[in-house]
Amino acid sequence: MRSSLTRRDLLAAGTGLAAAAALPALSGCSALAAADSDPDTLVVHTQLGTTAPGSPTYLAAVDRFQKENPGLKVKNLVNGDDLGQVYETSRLARKEADVVMVNLYDKTLAWTDVDATVDVLPYLEDWGLRERVLPAALSAWTDDRGRLRAFPYFATNWPVAYNRALLDRAGVDEIPTTGDALIAAARKLRAKGIAPVTVGGNDWTGQKLLAQIIQTFLSPEEARHAYSTGDFGSRGAREGIEYFTTLRDAGVFADKAQGLTSDSMTTQYNTRSAAIESAMSSALAKVPPEVARHTEVGGWPLAEGAAHARPTVIRAFTLIGFWISPNGVRKIGHVEKFLRFMYRPDTVSRFITESGRDMALRTDTISTDFPLVAAAQRLGSEVSEVLLPDVYVPPAATQPLITATSTSFTRGTGAAKVRAALESAYRSA
Repeated sequence: MRSSLTRRDLLAAGTGLAAAAALPALSGCSALAAADSDPDTLVVHTQLGTTAPGSPTYLAAVDRFQKENPGLKVKNLVNGDDLGQVYETSRLARKEADVVMVNLYDKTLAWTDVDATVDVLPYLEDWGLRERVLPAALSAWTDDRGRLRAFPYFATNWPVAYNRALLDRAGVDEIPTTGDALIAAARKLRAKGIAPVTVGGNDWTGQKLLAQIIQTFLSPEEARHAYSTGDFGSRGAREGIEYFTTLRDAGVFADKAQGLTSDSMTTQYNTRSAAIESAMSSALAKVPPEVARHTEVGGWPLAEGAAHARPTVIRAFTLIGFWISPNGVRKIGHVEKFLRFMYRPDTVSRFITESGRDMALRTDTISTDFPLVAAAQRLGSEVSEVLLPDVYVPPAATQPLITATSTSFTRGTGAAKVRAALESAYRSA
């Protein structure tokens, strides 16, 4: 089960006209211009630079870096969710950026394997930066052949946010920690015209919550097997799917959740239209102060017989890393200066204090201006952790799983059909 990117002849192709013609525009400049011919210009392909959380801090960091390194310029090429595709087509023409800032997910899983990017472990060790990285992050970014795909940078906590004021208004006295309590709370909330759990059932946010709920009855090893192979036929996986459909058909999720997106989810929670959301750090950082004051963070409620001792959260260290391209190897001296700067404690601290980002690096800095992010960081023995499936799902199955997610959030779809939809997403992988 491998991505189409694994066809080495695709990436080994020359810079013919067909390849050039296929390249899309990139933030106002052609992707073919990515590999700057100026040896003193470092080209960084990034998802930071517009409205993505942390963008102002990143751009300010680049400015400071250039001031500290006169004569060395940084050229940012900015993309959103299409960054992976844009990078691949620029690599096809040997015009890729020197450094890429993106998460480990979907297409990027195959990059190191097909020489689209290089193993950075030797650089991490030679530059003395290994001790800056949290061990769990180092493990998460290392493939099964011992290669470090990228320099870890952003991490995320993914707890559940509960609007205590809305729960109180509906007569819900305690944060629900069991499925039965969650169903009871949903009924009370609906009686007051308040949506219970809002979720982007039509995009990645719904996919992650569905995966989290399915893991209620799975050990980490069983979850790895299910999401690596698409085999959801084990007893634990079937029980997790049944738990999900029970919650769904009991009205736990917002109406028409199968059509909602991450944007509509955050809007519903941040405007007090919904009482509960499964929110990663970047979403928690955007909760308005007047809502954050009444928000508590915790885990997803468990069902009887769960494989976990406490309500669950997702914690992941693969949100953004610094990948080095073959072009970047040619400018490795500049790349070293840039990554040393980005790994500096003062630079890392500013992402935490100014942007509310969780980091995959060692730091004592706390998000004092982002209380919900800080509260999620403090969740320890109160919660159990489940796997983020991203690094296990074959790239070819990623988008089909989103379609399967929308099907799953459609009320009335039986557990057997949910399982069939999930497994069918893997058939083309």
